[in-house]
Amino acid sequence: MYRYVVKRLLMAIPTLVGAAALVFVLMRLIPGDVCVIRLGSGGAHVDPASVEACRLKLGLNDPLIVQFLDFLYSYITFDFGTSMWSGRAVSHEIAIRLPVSLEIAVLASLIAILIAIPLGTISALRENTWLDHVVRVVAIAGIATPSFWLGIMSLVLVLDITYLATGTPWMPPIDYVPLWRDPIGNLTVVLLPALTVGYRYSAVTMRLTRSAMLEVLREDYIRTARAKGLVEKLIINRHALKNALLPVVTLIGIEFAFLIGGLVVTEQVFNLNGIGRLLVQAVQNQDNTLTQALVMLVVCIFVITNLVVDLLYAWLDPRIRFS
Repeated sequence: MYRYVVKRLLMAIPTLVGAAALVFVLMRLIPGDVCVIRLGSGGAHVDPASVEACRLKLGLNDPLIVQFLDFLYSYITFDFGTSMWSGRAVSHEIAIRLPVSLEIAVLASLIAILIAIPLGTISALRENTWLDHVVRVVAIAGIATPSFWLGIMSLVLVLDITYLATGTPWMPPIDYVPLWRDPIGNLTVVLLPALTVGYRYSAVTMRLTRSAMLEVLREDYIRTARAKGLVEKLIINRHALKNALLPVVTLIGIEFAFLIGGLVVTEQVFNLNGIGRLLVQAVQNQDNTLTQALVMLVVCIFVITNLVVDLLYAWLDPRIRFS
């Protein structure tokens, strides 16, 4: 097991270097100049001498290979530099926004798991019954509904309900408060976005759980277990569900990693200052340093998540061995 983990971590190095090279090249193919954007953001005339001084300060006049090697060296030494736009440390910019996206991703994943796996399993066990049809309609509706529309409708619904109940419309606050400091204030900020994201997330997971369970329930070892007289609950929990969860775990891991940097629309609708919104702003401002750091953060999360998913396989299916 330890050899496998070390091997996977070593294999992640080419992935990280490749992702770094890709984002480095793409950011420099975008037309424009961060110095021109920063100095001319107020609509004033941009002094060429000031632009040149800015480029020299940020190292943008250095050869590309030098810039790329400096970029790699900074990440090896865990020095992510300063933002080209704000002038603040990149680690500080990420640290104040990562908890928002991370908490919403974790909470949305928990909501999706608690909804999708039980309903997907019940739908498979009650195939072609009214319960199965209801679950399938709920899942298809979640897949077909745009996340931005669902977020707006949830805000409107909360506003209407609170207005009818209290006579005063209530909107969730936008100032993020850590969970350990104010649990109620924290949940009022993240719960509605997490429910919005978790519902759509659960719809995809629900469909996969149902199809995986139907496939497993038709296997020979399930028929053999039933012929031996095993209790149906034991068959479902110990034999069918654990094997059916293998593709589901893969989907959950991929979706969780995607949510860290993919909540742009949700953060915009609920006016949350998270990683996804920060990434869009960094690309718009051509802040190469911050953009590269955010992309590498998402890549690292994907690598770690895939490793955790692979390790979970051994627990779900003891036949799997790592070497």
